[in-house]
Amino acid sequence: MGLRIWGPALALSTAAGIAGPAQAQFFLKSPDMRGAPVRGDEPGVMVPLPGATPAEMRAGLVWSMRAALNIAALQCQFEPQLLAVPSYNALLLDHKDELKQSLDLLGGYFARVKKSKPLGQRALDEYGTKIYSSFSTVGGQRTFCQTAGGIAHDALFLPRGSFYRIAENRMRELRNSLKPAGEQFFPGRLGMSYRYAMPRLEPICWTKRDEYDDRRCGPIQEIVYASGSAQPQQFVSLQR
Repeated sequence: MGLRIWGPALALSTAAGIAGPAQAQFFLKSPDMRGAPVRGDEPGVMVPLPGATPAEMRAGLVWSMRAALNIAALQCQFEPQLLAVPSYNALLLDHKDELKQSLDLLGGYFARVKKSKPLGQRALDEYGTKIYSSFSTVGGQRTFCQTAGGIAHDALFLPRGSFYRIAENRMRELRNSLKPAGEQFFPGRLGMSYRYAMPRLEPICWTKRDEYDDRRCGPIQEIVYASGSAQPQQFVSLQR
């Protein structure tokens, strides 16, 4: 029965040009966030690890990706189809050995650099805080959540011990997704404008009953903002 139900639906979806499984979609055409693979020492990719070995650099990438997907699990629950929390919890379990190994390598790196295990642990804690801060989603929450959701989903199908591959191949994409971006199919045309009435606020414009006096100050103006703009697009007088 399952095949009889889903078979026609799949055919209709394919005919309509909709491929792949259902997922959260915030745009008719999503911004292209793809980027080249990274090692980890490229500017702006992750919190720097000066003097790190290739293995420690890879560990930094793995830990940075884990932190980013943790942020997604916390900030992207507004869209249930992303499955941000269950995907993150599942990948923690599935890739726990590689994640622990990466954390141990980073602990060894900071102990070596700081020449003290206690100082190294403090530096490791500070490093973790910097990673979380570096994934601020202000202005780019939808693109970040959509990208992180896809990465977390794909990570569940990686063989154990190869989480680093998705960190290397898609960290640039995840970084790119933090930049504000909008609809690509109809750029600049989708969205809602908003408006509000703004009377003059000088005391002379108000009566003793706190009523606006348009005989003194003219009609109240309605200010209209277009979606995504910080500047008013027009002023409309509201006649009383």
